[in-house]
Amino acid sequence: MRSLKRRLNPSGGVTTLKVYITLRRKSICHKHGVFMTASKGTYRVKIVDANFDKPLIIIHESDAREQGITHGDSVLVTVGDKFRSASVATSLTMTSPGECLISRNLAVELGLREGDLVGVKALGLPSSFSVLKKRISGEKLTERELYAFLKEVVDRVYGDAEIAAFLLSQLYNPLSDEELSYLIRAMVETGVKVKFEEVAHDIHSIGGVPGNSKVALISVPIVASAGLLIPKTSSRAITSPAGTADTMEVLARVDFDVNEIVSIARKVKGLLLWGGKLFMAPADDIFVNIERRIAIDPVQQMVASILSKKLAMSVEKLVIDIPVGRGAKVASTVEAEKLASIFLRQAGLLGVSIKVALTYGGQPIGTTVGPALEAWEALTTLIERKGSKSLVDKAILLAGLLLELGGRAPPGAGEGAARELFLSGRAYEKFKEIIAAQGGNPEVKPSDIPLGKYTYTVKSPLEGAVTHIDNAAITLIARACGAPHDKGAGVKLHVKVGYRVNKDDPLMTLYSNSESRLDSAIRLLAENPPIVVEGMLLKTLP
Repeated sequence: MRSLKRRLNPSGGVTTLKVYITLRRKSICHKHGVFMTASKGTYRVKIVDANFDKPLIIIHESDAREQGITHGDSVLVTVGDKFRSASVATSLTMTSPGECLISRNLAVELGLREGDLVGVKALGLPSSFSVLKKRISGEKLTERELYAFLKEVVDRVYGDAEIAAFLLSQLYNPLSDEELSYLIRAMVETGVKVKFEEVAHDIHSIGGVPGNSKVALISVPIVASAGLLIPKTSSRAITSPAGTADTMEVLARVDFDVNEIVSIARKVKGLLLWGGKLFMAPADDIFVNIERRIAIDPVQQMVASILSKKLAMSVEKLVIDIPVGRGAKVASTVEAEKLASIFLRQAGLLGVSIKVALTYGGQPIGTTVGPALEAWEALTTLIERKGSKSLVDKAILLAGLLLELGGRAPPGAGEGAARELFLSGRAYEKFKEIIAAQGGNPEVKPSDIPLGKYTYTVKSPLEGAVTHIDNAAITLIARACGAPHDKGAGVKLHVKVGYRVNKDDPLMTLYSNSESRLDSAIRLLAENPPIVVEGMLLKTLP
Protein backbone atom coordinates (compact mmCIF):
# COMPACT_ATOMS: atom_id res chain seq x y z
CA MET A 1 0.00 0.00 0.00
CA ARG A 2 1.40 3.39 -0.97
CA SER A 3 0.54 6.93 0.01
CA LEU A 4 -0.92 8.70 -3.03
CA LYS A 5 -1.59 12.33 -3.78
CA ARG A 6 -3.98 13.68 -6.43
CA ARG A 7 -3.25 16.74 -8.54
CA LEU A 8 -6.01 18.96 -9.86
CA ASN A 9 -5.88 18.33 -13.57
CA PRO A 10 -8.48 17.64 -16.27
CA SER A 11 -7.94 13.91 -16.26
CA GLY A 12 -7.91 13.58 -12.48
CA GLY A 13 -4.76 11.50 -12.78
CA VAL A 14 -2.83 10.28 -9.76
CA THR A 15 0.93 10.44 -9.33
CA THR A 16 3.09 9.36 -6.46
CA LEU A 17 4.11 11.99 -3.96
CA LYS A 18 7.79 11.76 -4.92
CA VAL A 19 7.16 12.32 -8.61
CA TYR A 20 4.64 15.07 -7.92
CA ILE A 21 6.90 17.08 -5.65
CA THR A 22 9.80 16.84 -8.09
CA LEU A 23 7.70 18.11 -10.98
CA ARG A 24 6.11 20.83 -8.88
CA ARG A 25 9.44 22.13 -7.65
CA LYS A 26 10.91 22.26 -11.12
CA SER A 27 7.94 24.16 -12.48
CA ILE A 28 7.99 26.71 -9.66
CA CYS A 29 11.74 27.21 -9.83
CA HIS A 30 11.46 27.73 -13.58
CA LYS A 31 8.58 30.16 -13.09
CA HIS A 32 10.64 32.32 -10.77
CA GLY A 33 13.72 31.99 -12.95
CA VAL A 34 16.05 30.62 -10.33
CA PHE A 35 17.86 27.83 -12.17
CA MET A 36 20.90 30.07 -12.47
CA THR A 37 24.06 29.07 -14.27
CA ALA A 38 25.82 32.44 -14.02
CA SER A 39 27.50 33.61 -10.84
CA LYS A 40 25.08 36.49 -10.31
CA GLY A 41 22.61 35.53 -7.60
CA THR A 42 24.69 32.52 -6.53
CA TYR A 43 26.23 32.45 -3.06
CA ARG A 44 28.56 30.32 -0.98
CA VAL A 45 26.80 29.11 2.19
CA LYS A 46 27.75 29.63 5.81
CA ILE A 47 25.35 28.23 8.41
CA VAL A 48 24.27 30.15 11.52
CA ASP A 49 23.52 27.84 14.45
CA ALA A 50 20.12 29.39 15.18
CA ASN A 51 16.52 28.91 14.10
CA PHE A 52 13.95 31.62 13.40
CA ASP A 53 10.17 31.63 12.95
CA LYS A 54 10.75 31.94 9.23
CA PRO A 55 13.98 30.73 7.57
CA LEU A 56 16.50 33.58 7.31
CA ILE A 57 19.28 34.40 4.85
CA ILE A 58 21.78 37.23 5.29
CA ILE A 59 23.61 38.62 2.24
CA HIS A 60 26.05 41.49 1.75
CA GLU A 61 24.50 44.88 1.04
CA SER A 62 26.36 45.18 -2.28
CA ASP A 63 24.89 41.87 -3.48
CA ALA A 64 21.45 42.98 -2.36
CA ARG A 65 21.72 46.28 -4.29
CA GLU A 66 22.87 44.45 -7.41
CA GLN A 67 19.79 42.20 -7.34
CA GLY A 68 17.34 44.88 -6.21
CA ILE A 69 16.75 43.09 -2.90
CA THR A 70 16.04 45.08 0.25
CA HIS A 71 16.04 44.14 3.93
CA GLY A 72 12.84 42.28 4.84
CA ASP A 73 12.08 41.00 1.34
CA SER A 74 11.07 37.41 0.75
CA VAL A 75 13.49 35.54 -1.50
CA LEU A 76 13.58 32.11 -3.08
CA VAL A 77 16.61 30.05 -2.05
CA THR A 78 17.35 27.11 -4.36
CA VAL A 79 19.80 24.25 -4.60
CA GLY A 80 19.31 21.73 -7.39
CA ASP A 81 15.60 20.99 -7.59
CA LYS A 82 14.98 22.01 -3.97
CA PHE A 83 13.68 25.44 -3.04
CA ARG A 84 12.44 27.38 -0.04
CA SER A 85 11.34 30.93 0.57
CA ALA A 86 13.15 32.90 3.27
CA SER A 87 13.31 36.36 4.78
CA VAL A 88 16.38 38.32 3.80
CA ALA A 89 18.56 40.56 5.95
CA THR A 90 21.49 42.61 4.69
CA SER A 91 24.82 43.42 6.34
CA LEU A 92 28.12 45.15 5.61
CA THR A 93 30.19 43.14 8.09
CA MET A 94 28.57 39.80 8.88
CA THR A 95 29.26 38.34 5.46
CA SER A 96 31.30 39.08 2.34
CA PRO A 97 30.15 39.63 -1.25
CA GLY A 98 29.33 36.29 -2.85
CA GLU A 99 28.65 34.64 0.51
CA CYS A 100 25.49 34.22 2.56
CA LEU A 101 24.61 33.24 6.11
CA ILE A 102 21.57 30.99 6.47
CA SER A 103 19.65 29.84 9.53
CA ARG A 104 19.95 26.23 10.65
CA ASN A 105 16.29 25.42 9.86
CA LEU A 106 16.77 26.60 6.27
CA ALA A 107 19.94 24.51 5.93
CA VAL A 108 18.14 21.42 7.21
CA GLU A 109 15.16 21.86 4.89
CA LEU A 110 17.40 22.25 1.82
CA GLY A 111 19.98 19.66 2.92
CA LEU A 112 22.79 22.22 2.85
CA ARG A 113 26.30 22.06 4.27
CA GLU A 114 28.96 24.71 4.77
CA GLY A 115 30.46 25.74 1.43
CA ASP A 116 27.54 24.65 -0.76
CA LEU A 117 26.29 27.01 -3.45
CA VAL A 118 22.73 28.32 -3.46
CA GLY A 119 20.73 30.53 -5.78
CA VAL A 120 18.90 33.53 -4.34
CA LYS A 121 16.33 35.68 -6.10
CA ALA A 122 13.69 38.13 -4.93
CA LEU A 123 10.15 36.89 -5.18
CA GLY A 124 7.76 39.03 -7.14
CA LEU A 125 4.03 38.88 -6.71
CA PRO A 126 2.86 35.25 -6.55
CA SER A 127 0.92 34.09 -9.59
CA SER A 128 -2.15 33.57 -7.38
CA PHE A 129 -1.98 37.04 -5.81
CA SER A 130 -5.11 38.08 -7.70
CA VAL A 131 -6.91 35.24 -5.92
CA LEU A 132 -5.93 36.69 -2.55
CA LYS A 133 -7.13 40.13 -3.63
CA LYS A 134 -10.48 38.67 -4.68
CA ARG A 135 -10.85 36.89 -1.32
CA ILE A 136 -10.10 40.08 0.62
CA SER A 137 -12.69 42.00 -1.39
CA GLY A 138 -15.31 39.33 -0.73
CA GLU A 139 -15.55 37.92 -4.25
CA LYS A 140 -16.26 34.23 -4.62
CA LEU A 141 -13.42 31.93 -5.61
CA THR A 142 -13.41 28.88 -7.86
CA GLU A 143 -11.97 25.51 -6.99
CA ARG A 144 -9.01 26.09 -9.31
CA GLU A 145 -8.29 29.51 -7.77
CA LEU A 146 -8.28 28.17 -4.22
CA TYR A 147 -6.04 25.31 -5.25
CA ALA A 148 -3.58 27.73 -6.89
CA PHE A 149 -3.48 29.87 -3.76
CA LEU A 150 -3.06 26.91 -1.38
CA LYS A 151 -0.31 25.45 -3.57
CA GLU A 152 1.73 28.64 -3.25
CA VAL A 153 1.04 28.83 0.49
CA VAL A 154 2.51 25.33 0.88
CA ASP A 155 5.43 26.26 -1.38
CA ARG A 156 6.14 29.15 1.03
CA VAL A 157 5.80 31.72 -1.73
CA TYR A 158 3.55 33.85 0.50
CA GLY A 159 4.75 35.72 3.55
CA ASP A 160 3.08 35.84 6.94
CA ALA A 161 1.27 39.13 6.19
CA GLU A 162 -0.50 37.76 3.11
CA ILE A 163 -1.50 34.54 4.89
CA ALA A 164 -2.80 36.56 7.85
CA ALA A 165 -4.86 38.65 5.42
CA PHE A 166 -6.43 35.48 4.00
CA LEU A 167 -7.32 34.22 7.47
CA LEU A 168 -8.66 37.57 8.65
CA SER A 169 -10.83 37.84 5.54
CA GLN A 170 -12.83 34.86 6.81
CA LEU A 171 -13.84 36.82 9.92
CA TYR A 172 -15.43 39.58 7.86
CA ASN A 173 -16.36 37.80 4.61
CA PRO A 174 -17.18 34.17 5.46
CA LEU A 175 -16.58 31.59 2.76
CA SER A 176 -19.63 30.11 1.11
CA ASP A 177 -20.28 26.42 1.74
CA GLU A 178 -19.01 25.66 -1.75
CA GLU A 179 -15.83 27.70 -1.27
CA LEU A 180 -15.15 26.06 2.08
CA SER A 181 -15.39 22.61 0.48
CA TYR A 182 -12.96 23.77 -2.24
CA LEU A 183 -10.57 25.02 0.44
CA ILE A 184 -10.70 21.70 2.31
CA ARG A 185 -10.07 19.71 -0.86
CA ALA A 186 -7.15 21.97 -1.80
CA MET A 187 -5.64 21.56 1.68
CA VAL A 188 -5.78 17.79 1.18
CA GLU A 189 -4.49 17.75 -2.40
CA THR A 190 -1.40 19.84 -1.57
CA GLY A 191 -0.14 17.20 0.88
CA VAL A 192 0.10 13.47 1.46
CA LYS A 193 -3.01 11.28 1.51
CA VAL A 194 -2.84 7.93 3.28
CA LYS A 195 -4.79 5.07 1.72
CA PHE A 196 -6.00 2.00 3.59
CA GLU A 197 -7.39 -1.32 2.47
CA GLU A 198 -10.67 -0.76 4.31
CA VAL A 199 -12.95 2.04 5.46
CA ALA A 200 -11.30 4.36 8.00
CA HIS A 201 -13.20 5.82 10.97
CA ASP A 202 -12.31 8.51 13.48
CA ILE A 203 -13.45 10.58 16.45
CA HIS A 204 -12.31 14.18 16.78
CA SER A 205 -12.91 16.74 19.51
CA ILE A 206 -12.55 20.45 18.83
CA GLY A 207 -10.88 20.58 22.29
CA GLY A 208 -10.73 23.48 24.70
CA VAL A 209 -11.40 21.45 27.86
CA PRO A 210 -8.50 20.34 30.11
CA GLY A 211 -8.22 16.58 30.57
CA ASN A 212 -9.83 15.86 27.21
CA SER A 213 -6.72 14.37 25.57
CA LYS A 214 -7.08 11.02 27.38
CA VAL A 215 -10.60 10.32 26.07
CA ALA A 216 -9.17 8.92 22.82
CA LEU A 217 -7.02 6.44 24.74
CA ILE A 218 -10.27 4.77 25.79
CA SER A 219 -12.57 5.39 22.81
CA VAL A 220 -10.08 4.28 20.13
CA PRO A 221 -9.48 0.78 21.58
CA ILE A 222 -13.23 0.37 22.12
CA VAL A 223 -13.88 1.04 18.42
CA ALA A 224 -10.91 -1.06 17.25
CA SER A 225 -11.97 -3.98 19.45
CA ALA A 226 -15.25 -4.03 17.51
CA GLY A 227 -13.26 -4.61 14.30
CA LEU A 228 -13.41 -1.09 12.84
CA LEU A 229 -10.30 0.66 11.54
CA ILE A 230 -9.64 3.88 13.50
CA PRO A 231 -6.33 5.58 12.62
CA LYS A 232 -6.55 8.41 15.13
CA THR A 233 -4.20 11.30 14.36
CA SER A 234 -3.83 14.32 16.58
CA SER A 235 -1.58 17.29 17.14
CA ARG A 236 0.67 17.99 20.05
CA ALA A 237 -0.52 20.58 22.54
CA ILE A 238 -0.17 24.20 21.44
CA THR A 239 -1.91 26.14 24.21
CA SER A 240 -3.32 23.24 26.24
CA PRO A 241 -1.52 21.14 28.91
CA ALA A 242 -1.68 17.99 26.76
CA GLY A 243 -2.65 16.82 23.31
CA THR A 244 -3.64 13.23 22.60
CA ALA A 245 -0.25 12.66 20.93
CA ASP A 246 1.56 13.97 24.03
CA THR A 247 -0.46 11.66 26.28
CA MET A 248 -0.09 8.54 24.12
CA GLU A 249 3.64 9.21 23.79
CA VAL A 250 4.00 8.48 27.51
CA LEU A 251 3.13 4.86 26.66
CA ALA A 252 4.38 4.34 23.11
CA ARG A 253 5.87 5.94 20.04
CA VAL A 254 3.53 8.21 18.06
CA ASP A 255 5.64 9.43 15.09
CA PHE A 256 5.37 7.08 12.11
CA ASP A 257 5.70 7.36 8.37
CA VAL A 258 2.95 6.38 5.93
CA ASN A 259 4.14 2.82 5.32
CA GLU A 260 4.42 2.15 9.06
CA ILE A 261 0.90 3.49 9.62
CA VAL A 262 -0.58 1.24 6.96
CA SER A 263 1.27 -1.77 8.40
CA ILE A 264 0.09 -1.09 11.98
CA ALA A 265 -3.47 -0.52 10.77
CA ARG A 266 -3.44 -3.89 9.06
CA LYS A 267 -2.35 -5.59 12.29
CA VAL A 268 -4.35 -4.00 15.08
CA LYS A 269 -7.01 -1.69 13.50
CA GLY A 270 -6.43 1.08 16.04
CA LEU A 271 -3.71 3.76 16.08
CA LEU A 272 -3.01 6.83 18.20
CA LEU A 273 -0.60 8.98 16.22
CA TRP A 274 1.01 12.38 15.89
CA GLY A 275 0.22 13.84 12.47
CA GLY A 276 3.12 16.29 12.36
CA LYS A 277 5.54 13.98 10.55
CA LEU A 278 3.21 13.07 7.72
CA PHE A 279 2.93 16.25 5.57
CA MET A 280 -0.86 15.84 5.65
CA ALA A 281 -2.71 19.07 4.76
CA PRO A 282 0.53 21.05 5.30
CA ALA A 283 -1.21 24.38 4.69
CA ASP A 284 -3.07 23.80 7.95
CA ASP A 285 0.15 23.80 9.95
CA ILE A 286 1.09 27.12 8.31
CA PHE A 287 -2.35 28.61 9.02
CA VAL A 288 -2.38 27.46 12.66
CA ASN A 289 1.01 29.04 13.29
CA ILE A 290 -0.26 32.42 12.01
CA GLU A 291 -3.59 32.12 13.88
CA ARG A 292 -1.76 31.50 17.15
CA ARG A 293 0.48 34.53 16.67
CA ILE A 294 -2.35 36.97 15.91
CA ALA A 295 -4.80 35.35 18.36
CA ILE A 296 -7.61 34.52 15.95
CA ASP A 297 -9.52 31.30 15.39
CA PRO A 298 -11.88 31.63 12.38
CA VAL A 299 -14.66 29.08 12.71
CA GLN A 300 -14.58 28.06 9.06
CA GLN A 301 -10.82 27.61 9.13
CA MET A 302 -11.17 25.40 12.21
CA VAL A 303 -13.65 23.22 10.30
CA ALA A 304 -11.28 23.14 7.32
CA SER A 305 -8.38 22.21 9.58
CA ILE A 306 -10.20 19.25 11.11
CA LEU A 307 -11.84 17.89 7.97
CA SER A 308 -8.75 18.28 5.77
CA LYS A 309 -6.68 16.20 8.20
CA LYS A 310 -9.38 13.53 8.30
CA LEU A 311 -9.72 13.38 4.51
CA ALA A 312 -5.94 13.15 4.21
CA MET A 313 -6.17 10.04 6.42
CA SER A 314 -8.97 8.72 4.13
CA VAL A 315 -11.54 8.85 6.94
CA GLU A 316 -15.03 8.16 5.60
CA LYS A 317 -17.00 7.91 8.85
CA LEU A 318 -16.45 10.53 11.51
CA VAL A 319 -17.78 11.61 14.91
CA ILE A 320 -17.16 15.24 15.89
CA ASP A 321 -17.20 16.16 19.58
CA ILE A 322 -18.08 19.76 20.47
CA PRO A 323 -17.67 20.38 24.22
CA VAL A 324 -20.08 23.08 25.41
CA GLY A 325 -20.01 25.09 28.61
CA ARG A 326 -18.41 27.82 30.65
CA GLY A 327 -14.69 27.95 29.93
CA ALA A 328 -14.91 25.75 26.81
CA LYS A 329 -14.27 26.97 23.25
CA VAL A 330 -18.04 26.95 22.69
CA ALA A 331 -19.99 28.49 25.54
CA SER A 332 -23.62 27.92 24.50
CA THR A 333 -25.76 25.26 22.85
CA VAL A 334 -26.93 27.78 20.25
CA GLU A 335 -23.33 28.49 19.24
CA ALA A 336 -22.54 24.77 19.22
CA GLU A 337 -25.48 23.98 16.94
CA LYS A 338 -24.32 26.61 14.45
CA LEU A 339 -20.86 25.05 14.39
CA ALA A 340 -22.34 21.57 14.09
CA SER A 341 -24.38 22.66 11.07
CA ILE A 342 -21.18 23.76 9.27
CA PHE A 343 -19.61 20.35 9.90
CA LEU A 344 -22.74 18.57 8.69
CA ARG A 345 -23.03 20.62 5.49
CA GLN A 346 -19.35 20.17 4.65
CA ALA A 347 -19.47 16.44 5.34
CA GLY A 348 -22.32 16.20 2.85
CA LEU A 349 -20.33 18.06 0.18
CA LEU A 350 -17.18 16.02 0.84
CA GLY A 351 -18.81 12.60 1.00
CA VAL A 352 -18.09 11.88 4.67
CA SER A 353 -20.65 10.19 6.94
CA ILE A 354 -20.73 12.18 10.16
CA LYS A 355 -22.37 12.52 13.55
CA VAL A 356 -21.82 15.55 15.79
CA ALA A 357 -22.04 15.21 19.57
CA LEU A 358 -22.50 18.22 21.83
CA THR A 359 -20.93 17.20 25.14
CA TYR A 360 -20.63 18.84 28.54
CA GLY A 361 -17.47 20.92 28.76
CA GLY A 362 -18.04 23.12 31.79
CA GLN A 363 -15.28 21.49 33.86
CA PRO A 364 -12.23 19.26 33.21
CA ILE A 365 -12.78 15.75 31.87
CA GLY A 366 -11.84 13.12 34.44
CA THR A 367 -9.56 14.01 37.32
CA THR A 368 -6.16 14.61 35.66
CA VAL A 369 -4.57 17.22 33.41
CA GLY A 370 -1.11 16.73 31.87
CA PRO A 371 0.40 13.96 29.65
CA ALA A 372 1.64 11.42 32.22
CA LEU A 373 -1.23 12.02 34.63
CA GLU A 374 -3.77 11.54 31.85
CA ALA A 375 -2.01 8.43 30.56
CA TRP A 376 -2.07 7.11 34.14
CA GLU A 377 -5.80 7.79 34.46
CA ALA A 378 -6.70 6.29 31.08
CA LEU A 379 -4.68 3.15 31.71
CA THR A 380 -6.10 2.76 35.22
CA THR A 381 -9.63 3.17 33.86
CA LEU A 382 -9.13 0.52 31.17
CA ILE A 383 -7.56 -1.97 33.59
CA GLU A 384 -10.11 -1.50 36.38
CA ARG A 385 -13.03 -1.05 33.92
CA LYS A 386 -14.26 1.90 35.93
CA GLY A 387 -13.22 5.47 36.58
CA SER A 388 -14.34 9.08 36.63
CA LYS A 389 -17.87 9.23 35.26
CA SER A 390 -17.16 12.17 32.97
CA LEU A 391 -14.26 10.29 31.35
CA VAL A 392 -15.88 6.86 31.07
CA ASP A 393 -19.26 8.12 29.89
CA LYS A 394 -17.78 10.47 27.30
CA ALA A 395 -15.44 7.84 25.83
CA ILE A 396 -18.24 5.29 25.65
CA LEU A 397 -20.72 7.77 24.18
CA LEU A 398 -18.38 8.85 21.37
CA ALA A 399 -17.26 5.29 20.63
CA GLY A 400 -20.90 4.18 20.55
CA LEU A 401 -21.82 6.80 17.96
CA LEU A 402 -18.98 5.60 15.75
CA LEU A 403 -20.04 1.95 16.17
CA GLU A 404 -23.46 2.98 14.82
CA LEU A 405 -21.90 4.83 11.89
CA GLY A 406 -19.67 1.86 11.15
CA GLY A 407 -22.51 -0.64 11.21
CA ARG A 408 -21.35 -2.46 14.34
CA ALA A 409 -24.47 -1.43 16.28
CA PRO A 410 -28.01 -0.45 15.22
CA PRO A 411 -29.15 3.16 15.72
CA GLY A 412 -29.54 3.95 19.40
CA ALA A 413 -27.66 0.82 20.52
CA GLY A 414 -24.11 2.02 20.05
CA GLU A 415 -23.56 3.25 23.59
CA GLY A 416 -24.62 -0.10 25.04
CA ALA A 417 -22.34 -1.97 22.64
CA ALA A 418 -19.42 0.27 23.49
CA ARG A 419 -20.00 -0.12 27.22
CA GLU A 420 -20.00 -3.91 26.88
CA LEU A 421 -16.64 -3.78 25.03
CA PHE A 422 -15.26 -1.60 27.82
CA LEU A 423 -16.63 -3.63 30.74
CA SER A 424 -15.66 -6.98 29.22
CA GLY A 425 -11.99 -5.99 29.07
CA ARG A 426 -11.82 -6.33 25.28
CA ALA A 427 -11.01 -2.62 24.98
CA TYR A 428 -8.07 -2.97 27.38
CA GLU A 429 -6.73 -6.01 25.50
CA LYS A 430 -6.96 -4.03 22.25
CA PHE A 431 -5.17 -1.10 23.88
CA LYS A 432 -2.32 -3.44 24.84
CA GLU A 433 -2.10 -4.54 21.19
CA ILE A 434 -1.98 -0.90 20.05
CA ILE A 435 0.77 -0.06 22.56
CA ALA A 436 2.83 -3.06 21.40
CA ALA A 437 2.33 -2.23 17.70
CA GLN A 438 3.51 1.31 18.38
CA GLY A 439 6.67 0.14 20.12
CA GLY A 440 5.62 0.40 23.76
CA ASN A 441 5.41 -2.12 26.60
CA PRO A 442 1.92 -3.70 26.48
CA GLU A 443 2.27 -4.85 30.10
CA VAL A 444 2.91 -1.35 31.43
CA LYS A 445 1.09 -0.63 34.69
CA PRO A 446 -0.12 2.75 35.97
CA SER A 447 2.49 2.60 38.74
CA ASP A 448 5.22 2.42 36.07
CA ILE A 449 4.34 5.87 34.73
CA PRO A 450 6.67 8.51 36.20
CA LEU A 451 4.88 11.60 37.55
CA GLY A 452 6.42 14.90 38.61
CA LYS A 453 8.63 14.42 41.66
CA TYR A 454 7.68 17.76 43.26
CA THR A 455 4.10 18.16 44.45
CA TYR A 456 1.88 20.66 46.20
CA THR A 457 -1.66 20.00 47.46
CA VAL A 458 -4.29 22.72 47.64
CA LYS A 459 -6.72 22.33 50.55
CA SER A 460 -10.23 23.63 51.06
CA PRO A 461 -10.39 26.87 53.09
CA LEU A 462 -13.84 26.04 54.44
CA GLU A 463 -16.64 23.48 54.66
CA GLY A 464 -19.05 23.61 51.75
CA ALA A 465 -19.67 22.49 48.20
CA VAL A 466 -17.56 22.81 45.04
CA THR A 467 -19.57 25.16 42.85
CA HIS A 468 -17.13 25.83 39.99
CA ILE A 469 -13.87 24.58 38.48
CA ASP A 470 -12.30 27.09 36.10
CA ASN A 471 -11.06 25.40 32.91
CA ALA A 472 -8.82 28.31 31.96
CA ALA A 473 -7.19 28.48 35.40
CA ILE A 474 -6.56 24.73 35.48
CA THR A 475 -4.93 24.96 32.05
CA LEU A 476 -2.79 27.91 33.10
CA ILE A 477 -1.61 26.23 36.29
CA ALA A 478 -0.86 22.89 34.60
CA ARG A 479 1.23 24.67 31.98
CA ALA A 480 2.99 26.68 34.68
CA CYS A 481 3.97 23.34 36.24
CA GLY A 482 5.69 22.47 32.95
CA ALA A 483 3.08 20.55 30.93
CA PRO A 484 3.15 19.43 28.18
CA HIS A 485 6.94 19.56 27.68
CA ASP A 486 7.49 18.13 31.15
CA LYS A 487 5.34 15.06 30.67
CA GLY A 488 5.16 14.38 34.41
CA ALA A 489 3.79 17.85 35.15
CA GLY A 490 0.15 18.74 35.60
CA VAL A 491 -2.80 18.72 37.98
CA LYS A 492 -4.75 15.99 39.73
CA LEU A 493 -8.22 16.95 40.93
CA HIS A 494 -9.56 15.41 44.14
CA VAL A 495 -13.01 16.99 43.69
CA LYS A 496 -15.44 17.87 40.91
CA VAL A 497 -18.37 20.29 40.78
CA GLY A 498 -21.04 19.25 43.33
CA TYR A 499 -18.67 17.50 45.74
CA ARG A 500 -19.09 18.30 49.46
CA VAL A 501 -15.83 19.05 51.29
CA ASN A 502 -14.71 19.78 54.83
CA LYS A 503 -12.18 22.41 55.79
CA ASP A 504 -8.64 21.28 54.88
CA ASP A 505 -9.86 18.48 52.57
CA PRO A 506 -7.56 18.20 49.50
CA LEU A 507 -8.91 19.91 46.37
CA MET A 508 -6.09 19.41 43.88
CA THR A 509 -2.45 18.36 43.70
CA LEU A 510 0.12 20.01 41.45
CA TYR A 511 2.98 17.96 39.93
CA SER A 512 6.25 19.12 38.39
CA ASN A 513 9.81 17.95 37.85
CA SER A 514 11.04 21.50 38.48
CA GLU A 515 10.90 23.17 41.88
CA SER A 516 11.00 26.64 40.33
CA ARG A 517 8.13 25.85 37.96
CA LEU A 518 6.10 24.44 40.83
CA ASP A 519 6.74 27.62 42.83
CA SER A 520 5.52 29.69 39.88
CA ALA A 521 2.36 27.59 39.63
CA ILE A 522 1.71 27.98 43.36
CA ARG A 523 1.96 31.76 43.01
CA LEU A 524 -0.60 31.63 40.21
CA LEU A 525 -3.10 29.94 42.52
CA ALA A 526 -3.68 33.18 44.41
CA GLU A 527 -4.21 35.15 41.18
CA ASN A 528 -6.33 32.52 39.45
CA PRO A 529 -8.11 30.32 42.03
CA PRO A 530 -9.28 27.35 39.94
CA ILE A 531 -11.71 25.73 42.39
CA VAL A 532 -14.55 27.60 44.10
CA VAL A 533 -15.92 26.22 47.38
CA GLU A 534 -18.96 27.93 48.85
CA GLY A 535 -20.64 27.44 52.21
CA MET A 536 -24.18 28.33 53.23
CA LEU A 537 -23.17 31.79 54.44
CA LEU A 538 -22.17 34.09 51.59
CA LYS A 539 -21.98 37.43 53.44
CA THR A 540 -23.11 39.22 56.60
CA LEU A 541 -24.32 42.84 56.68
CA PRO A 542 -23.28 45.12 58.22
